[in-house]
Amino acid sequence: MDTHQRAKNMALARGEMLSFIILCLILLRLEAQLQFGFYDSICPEAESIVKDEVSKAVGANPSFAAALLRMHFHDCFVRGCDASVLIDSTSSNTAEKDAPPNTSLRGFDIVDGAKSRLEEVCGGIVSCADILAFAARDSIVLSGGLSYQVPAGRRDGRVSTAQETNGNLPPPTFNIDQLIQIFTLKGFTQEEMVTLSGAHTIGVSHCSSFSSRLYNFSSTMSQDPDLDPTYGAELMQLCPQGSTTNSGLIVPMDPYSPNSFDTAYYNNVLANQGLFTSDQALLSTDITAGQVIEYANNTDIFYADFAAAMVKMGQIEVLTGSLGEIRSNCRVIN
Repeated sequence: MDTHQRAKNMALARGEMLSFIILCLILLRLEAQLQFGFYDSICPEAESIVKDEVSKAVGANPSFAAALLRMHFHDCFVRGCDASVLIDSTSSNTAEKDAPPNTSLRGFDIVDGAKSRLEEVCGGIVSCADILAFAARDSIVLSGGLSYQVPAGRRDGRVSTAQETNGNLPPPTFNIDQLIQIFTLKGFTQEEMVTLSGAHTIGVSHCSSFSSRLYNFSSTMSQDPDLDPTYGAELMQLCPQGSTTNSGLIVPMDPYSPNSFDTAYYNNVLANQGLFTSDQALLSTDITAGQVIEYANNTDIFYADFAAAMVKMGQIEVLTGSLGEIRSNCRVIN
């Protein structure tokens, strides 16, 4: 074989290898994409079963809507949206759900109920991670928010450790810079951070999450000066000094329409009646304060932005294709 032919063969080989690499990258990209209507042909009842279970739970106790929305958020911000927050601890491992930020999570039984029914209808098909994404959307709609399509095809993770919640879940004490930093690490813009904060328009909180604003804010003042004094006095009545998570005392995050997914949250922030330090922090910059004002005055814009942000959140570090697994029991790795 002459030098010219050998060079030609090498060029062909390199071309074939490059084509193979490009094909693999394309397939990998396709595999990593979630799809709208993912279960239409393989489990057509998937979304309706989840909606039915969520509807029954929220109908009996409206606060479960916020609980399921919060669970999806806490799942996605740790290891991505892989349902790792649902896994039970074992004698050799403390799972995410038993980390301090997650011990107040509720709604696990609702997910279990949906999963049990789905396994009867189409076993081994619908992931727990997708159930969480559907349940969050359904919770928003049942509370009066905007419906949106949820792309699906997530698979369930096989790892869940309490330590990984550290630094991944924003606490209620964060200031604006800390909020922007942690949301940026998850791929969100500053605007999307303000949007997702609007989830606090529904739900309740334990007194311990904000009591420092009432009784021991700093060495020079007992109460946070950014907290409306009248609202602060009301909170002190609901949360006597020394209240802890174990005391069972809770207050609505939006005192005026706690079960309605609306823009009252942003009006509360403007009135210095944001429950958490992280809520009131949204007024700390001109840009974030401007967005708070916009949402307070335009429900339609907030609804549309929130739906888009939820779809984006539901795609954080997802497992798809052959990655992960489809758990038969959301609490236990297969």
